[in-house]
Amino acid sequence: MAPSRQGPLTGVRVLEVAGIGPGPFCGMLLADLGADVVVVDRIDPDADRIDLGNHDIPNRGKRSLAVDLKTPEGVQTVLQLVERCDALIEGMRPGVMERLGLGPDVCLQHNPRLVYGRMTGWGQTGPLAHAAGHDLNYIALSGALWYSGQPGEPPITPPSLVGDIGGGALYLAVGLLAGIMHARASGEGQVVDAAIVDGSAHMMTLLLALQASGKFTAERGQSLLDGPHWYNTYRCADGGMISVGSLEPKFYRLLRDKLGFADDPAFDKAYDASAWPELRQRFADLFATRTRDDWCALLEGSDACFAPVLSPDEAALHPHMQARGVYTHENGVLQANPAPRFSVTPLPGPGPIPRRGEHTQEVLRNWDAR
Repeated sequence: MAPSRQGPLTGVRVLEVAGIGPGPFCGMLLADLGADVVVVDRIDPDADRIDLGNHDIPNRGKRSLAVDLKTPEGVQTVLQLVERCDALIEGMRPGVMERLGLGPDVCLQHNPRLVYGRMTGWGQTGPLAHAAGHDLNYIALSGALWYSGQPGEPPITPPSLVGDIGGGALYLAVGLLAGIMHARASGEGQVVDAAIVDGSAHMMTLLLALQASGKFTAERGQSLLDGPHWYNTYRCADGGMISVGSLEPKFYRLLRDKLGFADDPAFDKAYDASAWPELRQRFADLFATRTRDDWCALLEGSDACFAPVLSPDEAALHPHMQARGVYTHENGVLQANPAPRFSVTPLPGPGPIPRRGEHTQEVLRNWDAR
């Protein structure tokens, strides 16, 4: 039977062809929200895929069905499930699903209301569509990586949040939900082409608006969100780090006052980019004189716009994060609880992580037709 999880997506059925990165994360997000997500796993592990076993958090809350997609029987099994679901997620290179006999044209013939979600880095079209790549490459091409670094240095390699998750999985989830709404109103399914280059470029909208207004430049270290002393991170005496983000004048005045710079005329030049290097160094020298806990005692909770830089393990223990129950230990690993929060359909905690093929017979027997 379907999982007993509840949430705003209870009753929505999603078929996810096992993959890596953003596709599984999108499926996890929908499962967190109450959707019945069934993963079509390979019978045997994929040699090119990192097997996380019982720690595969992006598979939490899903059910696993194992079939051989290279056999007619395996393809037919998937098509039978396609007839019963609202959406499908696949993250193969363009053309792979078609060669398997599970492309969108075939699946939509079996279920005209299906929302067929395609998750790739480069997109289904364009000269790079068939090339291999990863998060770093996609956000490099889209422009989203440009500001990730110091002036004169190559951009740093960020964790796969901006591309795989932000520009990929979340845009696919929005696309699928919009498609499901349209299908329920019109009876018409469709294909959602979610590309990380598209999503990560779209995420640049605020920065592009700042650029158009003259408040953001192409030169790193010279713009409001990557250069000022009042919007930066600093190392403390104990090796811990803190962040300040006093963007608005009233917050900057409070920060100056708390740091003892209220009467120092050098700090009057808050928006003068030519003064930022010297003022950043003065902030750095000051923050290096005391521990992170000392600065938390002085600044945390104030309108100076401050926060310590925490590791995930530290974040799980922070009083604010604990009060909101942001993190939990489930299945032997630290993980974030489902988000966002709903007043009428509150979300349960993370679902269990299935074993490969654990629910094959159950899904085939009980994923009821409409």
